[in-house]
Amino acid sequence: MTPDTHTPKSRWLALYVLCGGMLMIVLDATIVNVALPSIQGDLGFSQSSLAWVVNAYLIAFGGLLLLSGRLGDLIGQRRIFLIGLAVFTAASLVCAVAQSQGMLIAARFVQGAGGAIASAVILGMIVTMFPEPREQAKAIGVYSFVASAGASIGLLAGGILTEAINWHWIFVINLPVGIAIALLTVRLVADRPGIGLKAGADVPGAVLVTVGVMIGVYALLEAGEQGWGSAQTLGLGAASIALVAAFVGRQARIPNPLMPLRLFRSRNVAGANIVMALLVVGFFGMFFLGALYLQGILGYTALEVGLAFLPSCIVMGTLSLGYAEKLIMGIGPRPTLIAGLSFAAGGLLLFARAPVDGSWVTDVLPVMVLLGTGAGLAFPALMTLAMSGATQSDAGLASGLVNTTVQVGGAIGLAVLATLATERTDTLLADGESTLAALNSGYHLAYLIGAALVGLAIVAAIVILRPAPAGAEAELEVDREGAGREPAYSEAG
Repeated sequence: MTPDTHTPKSRWLALYVLCGGMLMIVLDATIVNVALPSIQGDLGFSQSSLAWVVNAYLIAFGGLLLLSGRLGDLIGQRRIFLIGLAVFTAASLVCAVAQSQGMLIAARFVQGAGGAIASAVILGMIVTMFPEPREQAKAIGVYSFVASAGASIGLLAGGILTEAINWHWIFVINLPVGIAIALLTVRLVADRPGIGLKAGADVPGAVLVTVGVMIGVYALLEAGEQGWGSAQTLGLGAASIALVAAFVGRQARIPNPLMPLRLFRSRNVAGANIVMALLVVGFFGMFFLGALYLQGILGYTALEVGLAFLPSCIVMGTLSLGYAEKLIMGIGPRPTLIAGLSFAAGGLLLFARAPVDGSWVTDVLPVMVLLGTGAGLAFPALMTLAMSGATQSDAGLASGLVNTTVQVGGAIGLAVLATLATERTDTLLADGESTLAALNSGYHLAYLIGAALVGLAIVAAIVILRPAPAGAEAELEVDREGAGREPAYSEAG
């Protein structure tokens, strides 16, 4: 029996199921961080090899998003989602029972691949299920909350599971959740056919973009260890750029490209991805370095770090789920985005004055409120704009593209910010500064750079993005610079 997503109730149930899958995948990117010391003790990882428990996941995840999104357009988004979910869940089982370093790292790589395959098509399915602008804005608000708040929820969940039971349970929990989501997806989410492999099954192009992005992510993750000017970093970076450039050149020449370049003719789509890349640098830096500040300087436990970030989730959820849709439909996505970016920049600037003997109430809580407000407004608006130029036949590609922007932009930003923070700390230590003061000063520099990049994002939003026409609640304008394209979305059937 084909699920009926015409009825409002069934569509919203389907949305919650898809967002449940997204939350499980997003959680796994951060839930492991809290458990790393326990994993290191049990399996005997060295400090350098321990990083591969995280890196193996990120390389596969970042490298396969774009390809997975396009495969969803070609052979069916629900089918791709279920394949990814099955791979992710099976790999979680292997992670849970892993008794050696090699087994855990290999399983984490496969888990990252499954996460990419499943998550790449979720946003595309959502905008197809909700073609009416007001409902679509509300649905994207739900998705944005899950996608952006999952990192901090992961910190809290990881702390609870690791301290209450053991690290194996951060993977065991995925098994019942993954099976339940798969069963509910079959029951509630319509299985729309794809446009067919003949419309863009570009195997050489798929190899170029996947290998190029994976090499680039690997180079970034290793840059802190090898050095930004090392032969490895420069060589791999050049290889990554060359492969991705070859992919883009191929897409412009062949009749049935894997990634139709017409998507980038939309100023709102291109602009939203540029703004997203700048914004996530600040947020990735805040989550990573902020957690180090709380643990290393203020002496918080893993569970206390998760609780400290909880207010940002609450504010983010309140705005994403309750108010973002009203603002997007009332004043338009661009003003909503600019307001959110302003709050985010303010939060980062405020964090740049947090002292060594800081208090959660006066030095952390206001930052969490500002950043939660920024994310709760900015991410739904960005997702709306990033999907605004997609047709029903390339919604999966647009979804995979925005997710790739988040992951690769965040990886680049975090690598740069962490390196600059470390260099600042080392310089101050050499000058005789205390360890805690030197560390904190390095974090401050990272927050200031993140705030400056969010400032650039505000400029990009003003200059590149097109304002919504009057009466945005009637219909969010789809950018039509690529004339002759089909209508953006049709009702689920």
